[in-house]
Amino acid sequence: MLGWLRRRWSPQQIAARLRVEFPDEPEMWVSHETIYQAIYLQARGNLRGELARQVALRSGRARRRARPVDGGPVRSQRPWLGLNISARPAEAGDRAVPGHWEGDLLEGGRGAGGSAIATLVERHTRFVILVGLPHGKVSEHVIAQLATAMSRLPERLRASLTWDQGTEMARHLQFTTATGCPVYFCDPRSPWQRGSNENTNGLLRQYFPKGRTDFTTISQTDLDTVADELNSRPRQTLAWATPSEKMAQLLGVATTG
Repeated sequence: MLGWLRRRWSPQQIAARLRVEFPDEPEMWVSHETIYQAIYLQARGNLRGELARQVALRSGRARRRARPVDGGPVRSQRPWLGLNISARPAEAGDRAVPGHWEGDLLEGGRGAGGSAIATLVERHTRFVILVGLPHGKVSEHVIAQLATAMSRLPERLRASLTWDQGTEMARHLQFTTATGCPVYFCDPRSPWQRGSNENTNGLLRQYFPKGRTDFTTISQTDLDTVADELNSRPRQTLAWATPSEKMAQLLGVATTG
């Protein structure tokens, strides 16, 4: 259990995963309430220390952030914008079909020279890919890095990419040409239209604190390690399987089908 806490699993995730890994051994099961009690009733010790590292809310905020008012279908004055999210296939909306991704930039601190990484989340499996941007946020470089990362996936897992209206995607047509993956743009001020990606970026702030991270000092290997940790967490929405397990199933189908 300590190992899972070190990987920033919540007590609920631990309790559920014990039932998945030991389905016929109820003596190995424990409720998340029991785990919380063990942590908080222990004045000193490793359990309390490990949870303390996770902060009160795992997003790093002291309280929940109110969802802003829907920005509606208003379009900005950016002539390079392509397909609106309203044109995205319905199968992407209900998450039933794999291969639809959400993406965004996670930016470093102001003193870090505008450093950033790109974050990609697959909607069906919640699988995360982190993409280093060692040469900055200019569209030409971002598109090249994203295309390289997405081209490693089978064609059937490159159905669409949803992004906000940031100028880093100004050359999105080049991305689509390279990958066969169309890009859909969210409405202005509507981050919930990329809800999985927004949630993931919040979790990533555990590793890369806002305002204090210089991504130019973080290697792609380091990013892959963090992505692996996120992809190894069981998710309630996946019936307590992990994104890695779900993606492995898809890749098996994609490579043999």
